[in-house]
Order: sequence, then structure tokens, then C-alpha cells
Amino acid sequence: MENVFQKIMTENCPEIEKKKPTQIQDAHRVPSKMNPRRPMLRHIIIKLANTNDKIRILKAARERQKVTYKGTPIRLATDFSTETHQARREWDEIYKVMQRKCLNPRILYPARISIKIEGEIRSFTDKNRLREFLTTKPAMQEMLKGLL
Repeated sequence: MENVFQKIMTENCPEIEKKKPTQIQDAHRVPSKMNPRRPMLRHIIIKLANTNDKIRILKAARERQKVTYKGTPIRLATDFSTETHQARREWDEIYKVMQRKCLNPRILYPARISIKIEGEIRSFTDKNRLREFLTTKPAMQEMLKGLL
């Protein structure tokens, strides 16, 4: 795993590796069991020894916009705390309803929901702010009735 990570870093962010090589605390693949009848992507979880390394790598990946491994695009994501996962899960039902109605919802970091309404993108940090906004939009209020 560590060799794969080092190859990804040298291929995509050689300037970071030249300055200061990243130290890996732990690396493993998920899921541990593979089902041969169902091909699935395998995530690699890498825990870095230094948080600043993680921040530098993610910043470089965002600037680059396309991270690859052997020519294949890959996605880098940050880890979330239990509280952040719970807060994001609270938006799940609202997200699904808005997605069915083609409102192009997005759950932003750490736990905000963003929707496109009348050509304008609105972002809400909690359900109360969304509820306040919906008082001016009766059609949406009816759509999300029972969820807020």
C-alpha cells in the first residue's frame, strides 16, 4: 500500500515529495473480503503521521484537479469525524427528495446542503435555516413536508 501511495505522490505531486517526504502511519485496503461475482472498487485508507502533510496533499490535489495512478483517474477524500458523519446523515432524506425533484443538491464539507433554486445556488448549515427559507417557497415547503 505504501508503495502505491508513493507512486501516486511522485506522479501527481513531485514538488511535495521533493521538499519533505510524507510519513505513513498506517495503510490498508477496504473491503477486506472480495466477492468474485461482484467486481468492486477497493478503497485504500492511508493514515498519515502528520496532519499538515494531509492538508498539503489535498490542497495540491484540488489545485491539480485531476489525480491519476498509471493514467487512471483516482479520487482523494478526507476522513470525517463521527460527529461530521452524523451531521451529514441528517441531510440524507432531504437530499434524496431534492435529487428526485432535480434541484441538483450537494452536501458540502463539513455538513451543509447546497441547492440550485431559480438559477441561484443557496447553502444551508442546518435544518432551521432551510425551514426559514422555505417559508417563502410554498411548493418546496410542500415537497419537504414531514422532513423538517
